[in-house]
Amino acid sequence: MTLILSETNDGVTTITLNRPDKLNAFAGTMREDLLEAILAAGQDPDARVVVLTGAGRAFCAGGDIDFMSGLRNEADTDGLRKLLEAGARIVTAIQKLPQPVIASINGVAAGAGCNLALACDIRIASDAARFSESFVRIGLHPDWGGTWLLPRIAGPSRAMEMLMTGRMFDAPEALACGIVDRVVDAADLVRHTSELARSIASGPPIAIRGIKRAVNRASRNSLEEQLALETEHQIEAFLGEDAREGMAAFLEKRTAKFEGR
Repeated sequence: MTLILSETNDGVTTITLNRPDKLNAFAGTMREDLLEAILAAGQDPDARVVVLTGAGRAFCAGGDIDFMSGLRNEADTDGLRKLLEAGARIVTAIQKLPQPVIASINGVAAGAGCNLALACDIRIASDAARFSESFVRIGLHPDWGGTWLLPRIAGPSRAMEMLMTGRMFDAPEALACGIVDRVVDAADLVRHTSELARSIASGPPIAIRGIKRAVNRASRNSLEEQLALETEHQIEAFLGEDAREGMAAFLEKRTAKFEGR
């Protein structure tokens, strides 16, 4: 079985974790294969938006505990470090990907799976989704960027509580604290995700990629630095053909067709 699936249609690349019998827990070369799929999407001129999801009834249950237990019994820190570095590369790749990345969270997102979702730019969840920073429940420290991502999204105090207890929380709570941006009926998740992805994919790629870069740098920039970055991005967009098309379509009262130029 191919454990990572990737397909591109109408400007949307969908990457699916495909180990449904194990709730898409990472095993074997899944981490490396996921990273390869993400990097390939970043280089694909036909990919304007990337959707990350899981097959079956889970988004991702995190790491394979049987395998982790084996590493611990052998005190194999080199093996553990290899897993941690692979996860770090995935989170970094998502953040650096020029296209926006949407997490379509169909079920449980626990441990590394929770932080994989947090690393995405936009998160839409099924009402059946559940979340847990479950590391402490098996005596481990969070990884995959959880201690960096969660405080910025949910606030430091709430992040402390979630990280220190590892408790499970549902989609409505995730929505209330900003961990997800939208909760929809489980039966409609694929449709809502597709509509959102295609809405973004139909927009001007140069401007949208600039928005991702600018928002990701906003927390590190001063106001003056951010204004300068906006000016840089605006000039780049202004000189592109998409700006000419967008303004012409507005004046002619028609729908713009953006080509990414």
